[in-house]
Amino acid sequence: MEQDDPAEALTELRERRLGALELLQVAAGSSVAAYAVWALLLQPGFRRVPLRLQVPYVGASARQVQNVLWLLRGRPGKTVDLGSGDGRIVLAAHRCGLCPAVGYELNPWLVGLARLHAWRAGCASNVQYRREDLWKVSLRDCHNVSVFLAPSVLPMLETKLQAELPKGARVVSGRFPLPTWKPVAVVGEGLDRVWAYDICSDGPAREAASSPGTPTQAPVHPGPPCSQAGYQT
Repeated sequence: MEQDDPAEALTELRERRLGALELLQVAAGSSVAAYAVWALLLQPGFRRVPLRLQVPYVGASARQVQNVLWLLRGRPGKTVDLGSGDGRIVLAAHRCGLCPAVGYELNPWLVGLARLHAWRAGCASNVQYRREDLWKVSLRDCHNVSVFLAPSVLPMLETKLQAELPKGARVVSGRFPLPTWKPVAVVGEGLDRVWAYDICSDGPAREAASSPGTPTQAPVHPGPPCSQAGYQT
């Protein structure tokens, strides 16, 4: 029997068009794979959370982390990341001297991943990652808060933050501004932009109803406030 030429077979495979049945099989296979990832990695933490409070996980970029740290640098008190995901902001905060640094995340897979990153960085005993629902966590002892949440839940988050945070606390929101609070500082551009809000004795300042969430100053471009070496995204 004559041996098939591998180069010929590869060319034929590239030029062949998929039929309707084959396309259906590919689509079905892709859907099953996507559902498997969702069911195994992302869904477990959401089962106890009402649909309107669920926030999909999207990891912060290196620039976003840098901008958050720029707005929190040098501040004393407990630092928390609400919906901490894979823990990169908490780990970077600890490296910058923001202690104690704690992450709250409901998804057990992401909590495990965050702890693995901390262990690899030699910081496992210095940072905390807790599997808790951020909506049920008390923030009364928190002075620095980082949030990267969806716009749909930010109005409810404002209510929680105003009710629980102590005077002098700072909230840094990434990707999206808080809808009615007036920021004291804005850093970055586009998706890397972050907004800082301070809690005063009479609560946070609020934007005029006609322009919620409008930044009060032009974005700036800070240099890195501290080293983030050792963490791999």
